[in-house]
Amino acid sequence: MNGHNVSNSNVKTKRKFYPNLQVKKFFIPEENRWITLKVSTSAVKTINKNGISAVISKFLKKGYV
Repeated sequence: MNGHNVSNSNVKTKRKFYPNLQVKKFFIPEENRWITLKVSTSAVKTINKNGISAVISKFLKKGYV
């Protein structure tokens, strides 16, 4: 996303908004192995809520991989 930094004198300079990406390791019990993913913090919350196996199978169905 793009936007502006706005100073006290109301001068606007361009800036970018980047996603909050984290490198995180997840354990897949079905395959008995660890995988390392670079995911956003909202994706980490989704994985914690639904489980890594459910999220991977959902992504495979949608064709993201």
